[in-house]
Amino acid sequence: MLEKYAGFIVRHPLRVVLITLLLVAAAASGARFLSFTTDYRVFFSSENPQLAAFERLQNTYTKNDNVLFVLAPKDGKVFTNRTLAAIERLTKESWKLPYSSRVDSVTNFQHTRGQGDDLIVRDLVENAARLTPAELTAARKIALAEPLLQRRLIAPSADVTGINVTVQLPAENQHTAVPEVVAATRALAQRLRADYPDIEVRLSGIVMMNNAFAESAEHDMTTLVPLMFGVIVLTLVGLLRSVWGTIASALVILFSIATAMGLAGWFGITLTPPSINAPTVIITLAVANGVHVLITYFYYLGRGHDRRAAMVECLRLNSYPIFLTSFTTTVGFLGMNFSEVPPFRDLGNIISLGVVAAWLLSVTFLPAVMMWLPVRVHTESRRSETILAAVVDFVILHQRALLAGTALITVLLSLGIARNELNDEFVKYFDESVDFRRDADFASERLVGPYTIDYSLDSAIPGGVSDPTFLRKVAAFADWYRAQPEALHVNTLTDTFKRLNKNLHGDDPAWHRLPDNRELAAQYLLLYEMSLPYGLDLNNQ
Repeated sequence: MLEKYAGFIVRHPLRVVLITLLLVAAAASGARFLSFTTDYRVFFSSENPQLAAFERLQNTYTKNDNVLFVLAPKDGKVFTNRTLAAIERLTKESWKLPYSSRVDSVTNFQHTRGQGDDLIVRDLVENAARLTPAELTAARKIALAEPLLQRRLIAPSADVTGINVTVQLPAENQHTAVPEVVAATRALAQRLRADYPDIEVRLSGIVMMNNAFAESAEHDMTTLVPLMFGVIVLTLVGLLRSVWGTIASALVILFSIATAMGLAGWFGITLTPPSINAPTVIITLAVANGVHVLITYFYYLGRGHDRRAAMVECLRLNSYPIFLTSFTTTVGFLGMNFSEVPPFRDLGNIISLGVVAAWLLSVTFLPAVMMWLPVRVHTESRRSETILAAVVDFVILHQRALLAGTALITVLLSLGIARNELNDEFVKYFDESVDFRRDADFASERLVGPYTIDYSLDSAIPGGVSDPTFLRKVAAFADWYRAQPEALHVNTLTDTFKRLNKNLHGDDPAWHRLPDNRELAAQYLLLYEMSLPYGLDLNNQ
């Protein structure tokens, strides 16, 4: 059977080449349907309970997609006229960012105070450039004592501050919305740097992280993949010592990648940061098949066989081993479909398509095209044969010692498995040479990081948010979290209730506690909400 198949290949090389090229073109044409997403939701299947809970929380309150401007004045003082003026300006201009729905900063924090029976609600800082030293000191004192600002928008030493912009990204076309937001954000940051060179501006947040994934993937595709391909081509030249053989192998690799990515488009697969790495893996796997075929082919040519006889014998010897290795490799990567993470399933499926394509091309296109190309036959090096024979003799002579030695080395190296850690900190996916990684690390050290836990607490009764018993439970929960060493900031509505209770009792610190009366608490909350400006309501809480 193999002889008949090989005979057909060598007798009709043009037909085989044309058919494979047409099939590759048809498959590769599906690449036009490919799209790329960095939405973190794709890491969870649609039936994932955590994702379902997250979506319910987002639908109940507001989305948590954000851009975080981190400002670090070089003099180490946030509460100066110049720095606060810069924050005021950035806060105002951040409202104009695409899809911006809320902007929070120390300057527009809705500070409350009592005045008789009235509740005064206004920005913590207004007209920063004109504030007196006493007013600056008072604003600093209030900000550092406010639980809603501590380690969220102001560092404990008041030397770093943040402006948090909440964005409502559209459900569709996030692959264009995210770059749009990032481009506008970077332009705004650059303008601020130009006007305030004494203030360092860093950018963090979920939107910036999503964009960093896309930019890193694009950078790898335009640098790492070509570099790797170039190294493999140089290696093939050294191994095969044939320019035409190297070109034919390179075509097999390129066609395998094109076929796999095109079929991914036909199957409706959306590329993600993990699955975008499929071409790199396919390059590694596809090159082996071609090398096996060509080395065997050149071997028989060097032994005096004519081209047809050499290729027939080559296919007879290699078809089954190549099929077996390709089959087992494909089964292995298809096993990734059991992963709970959809992008890893896509990665396994795309690589499997590439492995199958590489196998088919290696036993059809490659031998057929080699029948056309003018191959210069190199006489086999006797020196290399002597070296290989010496290696074989050494292995046979010392087989027991080599077996025991390799087994011992394997066991010793496997002990390192215990040191492996499972850690899905997305920020650490990026090298420290990436701007986002450095900015995110800085924000985490001085303010807060991108990792949050959100709880939606249900009182189970209408209007129960104002119930004193419920509020005490929420406050106790928040206090427990504040006692945890990993917690940097806790944002809870009970802190607002405490502040309002104090304000409406003449700002007496003794009344900085939760209201004891449900109706009174409800009135506080209503009065406060009616006093808040547009965009700074309590819908996020």
